[in-house]
Amino acid sequence: MRSFKVLLVDDDKVICKMIEKALEPENINILSASTEVEAENIIDNQNFDLIILDVMLNDTDGFEILKKIQMKGIEVPVIFLSGKKQDYNKILALGMGADDYITKPFSMAVLIAKIKAHLRRGEKIKKMQNVSRKIIREPFVLDINTYQLFKNGEEIVCTSKEIMLMKFFMENPNRVFTKEQLYEYVWRDTVIDNNSVMVYVRHLRKKIEDSPKHPKFVKTVWGIGYKFSV
Repeated sequence: MRSFKVLLVDDDKVICKMIEKALEPENINILSASTEVEAENIIDNQNFDLIILDVMLNDTDGFEILKKIQMKGIEVPVIFLSGKKQDYNKILALGMGADDYITKPFSMAVLIAKIKAHLRRGEKIKKMQNVSRKIIREPFVLDINTYQLFKNGEEIVCTSKEIMLMKFFMENPNRVFTKEQLYEYVWRDTVIDNNSVMVYVRHLRKKIEDSPKHPKFVKTVWGIGYKFSV
């Protein structure tokens, strides 16, 4: 039986210790972070099978950390822990893509059961995803399993955000998207940052276009936005 790795982001050290101790016999290893900086550092350097987020932290909240996890393209089950029982917070968490929302105080037995259930479900999804999944838009091939982009068989090294932008374009060829739509769909935010969109489009063009100043694939639709042509 393989061991699982879980990231717990909570500034309550007592709860962290309790959860860590309870999961140890289940062959589930807990790595804890109490701040946004600690969590980001761990997320950037390690892989996890599941992430548990407290809603309220001293320097941020779990919703902001979830946004950053999603922006990095990390796809693992996410469980929220919270002392807030209002429906609004539950709806927000689940609407953002969280897999579960558990209010404090909670039953440790129930928490363990839910963690194990989400880990089992995650394992099934991983096994299904092990079958090669690729998006093909000649001359480009995007391997969804490894998030590698190829053009005419040669790999193009991209950042995670460039890959997510290219993935969105390849999934929606020949459609025009405004900067606002790209920012919402790729950055997962509705507060538009025109500069970020333009910068990443420019970076992507430098990597995929034969002539970035005269793009063939990622085209500007003046007054509207961009479209990916194949």
